[in-house]
Amino acid sequence: MMKKKFVYYLYGIAGALMMSVSACTDYLDKAPESVIAEEDAFKNFRNFQGFVERMYHLTPDVAKHFWVSSFNWGEDEVITIGNGEYLMGYSIDRGNYRDYIGKGDSFLDRNWSAGGDRFQKAIWGGSWHGIRTANLGLEALADGLMIDATQEERNLVEGQLYFLRGWFHFQLTQYWGGLPYIDYVLPSDEALRLPRETYAENALKMAEDFKKAAALLPVDWDNTTAGSQTLNNNELRANKIWALSMLGKTYLYAASPLMANGTTGPRTYDADLAKLAADAFGEVLDMVESGQTQYALVDFEDYSSLFYTMQQGWLMPGGTEAIIRSPSYGADSYWRQMNSYQYQDIAEGDGIVFAPSANYVNYYGMANGLPLDHAESGFSTEQPWKDRDPRFYNNIIYDGVKVISGTITDAADEKYRYANLHNGGSYINAQMGSRTGYLNYKFIPTGANKYDQTYGYSYSTHMHLSWLRLADVYLMYAEAAAQGYGTPTGKSSNFAKNAIEAVNTVRARAGVADLHASMTGSLDAFMSEIIRERAVELAFEGHRFNDLRRWRLLTEFPYNIKTRQFFDRAAELDPEADPKENKVVNFREEVIVTRNLIDRHYWLPFKTDDVSIYEGFEQNPGW
Repeated sequence: MMKKKFVYYLYGIAGALMMSVSACTDYLDKAPESVIAEEDAFKNFRNFQGFVERMYHLTPDVAKHFWVSSFNWGEDEVITIGNGEYLMGYSIDRGNYRDYIGKGDSFLDRNWSAGGDRFQKAIWGGSWHGIRTANLGLEALADGLMIDATQEERNLVEGQLYFLRGWFHFQLTQYWGGLPYIDYVLPSDEALRLPRETYAENALKMAEDFKKAAALLPVDWDNTTAGSQTLNNNELRANKIWALSMLGKTYLYAASPLMANGTTGPRTYDADLAKLAADAFGEVLDMVESGQTQYALVDFEDYSSLFYTMQQGWLMPGGTEAIIRSPSYGADSYWRQMNSYQYQDIAEGDGIVFAPSANYVNYYGMANGLPLDHAESGFSTEQPWKDRDPRFYNNIIYDGVKVISGTITDAADEKYRYANLHNGGSYINAQMGSRTGYLNYKFIPTGANKYDQTYGYSYSTHMHLSWLRLADVYLMYAEAAAQGYGTPTGKSSNFAKNAIEAVNTVRARAGVADLHASMTGSLDAFMSEIIRERAVELAFEGHRFNDLRRWRLLTEFPYNIKTRQFFDRAAELDPEADPKENKVVNFREEVIVTRNLIDRHYWLPFKTDDVSIYEGFEQNPGW
């Protein structure tokens, strides 16, 4: 039996219990009226759910974890020189992974606090705290402390605890590799001596937790008696779709080349684990497409609502497509992050710009579904913006696009009305603008500038990233089914669509043509399109770094470079013309960043203090 006491805080309609897992002296510092016995903390659903709710607040909001947040660490972004050099993205480019330790802007390791604000959320501290909290809850259930509850209520609590234990382990292992899998309450009076497990061993234990969660949790809390008490406010609580989706992702990661074969083995998948991943994803997608869930791909006309909302009462973005989202720590706190996507002379930012690398923009192919370098694509360097994938126009600002619509009182500032991203243009600036020839507007409206001011508090503008959304599930299913069955026509037995059809479903939403026959004739050709399609659909959402790592491509050309594009306008800009039709001359591309990463950079290093605690908890190779 646990002989602990808990600090009680009531907040929101469900309330929350904040647990003290620190020394007894911390407990003794609490006011007597704030401390209750564990029998009261866990006795009924309302109290126990409050205990569980606290865990959802341990995961950082990666887009708002600092004043200006760096969270795209693949080959996707180039940061301005000067003010942005302190950001973790700069350190990743240079292989300085140890900079994450205690770094102000890193969501991996902060001056961590369980009850802290958005600046004090971190993967490392928060995940270990969450794992212990989940184990304490599961022990309380096993000890029979939940005495006043229905079976439905017990299932809801237990399912969330299993999900969150698996979730926090996944957050850790995806960056640091195999760890001790903590599935019980560690005694406070015994020295820690648990050895690191392999990634596969961790993954199988995570999978068991996610399977238990899926069996216990409903598809939609709104359709339960307990959930009806918080009707229409349950979307941030774990459910069956969360659990099955993470089950699939856990298997897919474990099946991927890095996790399956290490940094020196073959770049092949574990087919058996890939099949298990396809089955988990297939179950989700079958329920989605048969109308058994609350999830669906949003229409492309509402695509931006996945990433930001305006004038909707601070509505969290994501709509019907967002599956897993963490709480948003201050909806209006993203304005500085928003300003880091624009040319700084039209913004109110910090002199930092995250510009899409030109080589990443090249992943945006043509509306006919073909990559730019395909012989039949129709791409021309004389009209590089013409007939592109519709997601290109939604996400990317290119030369000649009108950025400012309203009145510019200072005539000298008229040069900023259009995105002058040509050679020598006013938006090309290594310190204050784009270094690459492009800007990223996936997360902001074009009116987000100091002239139009269609953003910020008065517009209740809210940016938020989902940890997992439905389009990602389709693409992970496609990858898992193809790799599991060794063919692009591979499919799970529980979902009607094969790998090719799953990719086409995502592309069709955006108005992009189906995969060309040249992309489906072999597994290698299909994987090239999976790599490109994930780059486009999930662009700048924080996935690329981990994708490149698990594919073992992070150190390989062309994934280890970042480029910029130069061109001159063929004619004076015509304000009335469609910028897609503009012609350019002298189009060329050059490398501006080369990442000299080696095998050790596939995993993050541990802190020296952590690997010095005991033998058996060893440092990652090369660090």
